[in-house]
Amino acid sequence: MHRTIASTLAAATVAVATTASASMHSKTIVDVAAGSGQFDTLVKAVKAAGLTETLKGEGPFTVFAPTDAAFDKLPEGALQKLLDNPDKLKKVLTYHVASGNVSASAVMGNEMTVESLGGGSLNVDGTGESVMVDDATVINADIEAENGVIHAIDAVLMPSGGM
Repeated sequence: MHRTIASTLAAATVAVATTASASMHSKTIVDVAAGSGQFDTLVKAVKAAGLTETLKGEGPFTVFAPTDAAFDKLPEGALQKLLDNPDKLKKVLTYHVASGNVSASAVMGNEMTVESLGGGSLNVDGTGESVMVDDATVINADIEAENGVIHAIDAVLMPSGGM
């Protein structure tokens, strides 16, 4: 009888550990960004642009994600102007997203051009002390999600044509 109870407890412990491990790895880019505390504005913008399902999709995606502080650097009224224009907002946000998984290790010591989902190319430069994406600095790299990777950046990137 004790063996059965011990075996059952051991099996339950393994099941709980497996479920916890699986749930940690089953968070999409949107889930990870929403739970981080540094991308609240980005998550709000993704929802307003109707991109939530896209960024919860299979991927893999690489997101160069402006932090809340990066959005705070925009000129006064610029964020609201974007939020009021979902088409323009979608263009700006998809400019921050590339198909595939671009890890920090692939960039370090290299320069590359990455095609964004919104059209246009992002210049990624890992040859200096910091990794640069266009004019933004990567401040936190390789935040992993089930369907890709997030690199936190310190500025909002603007596709050609601006806002």
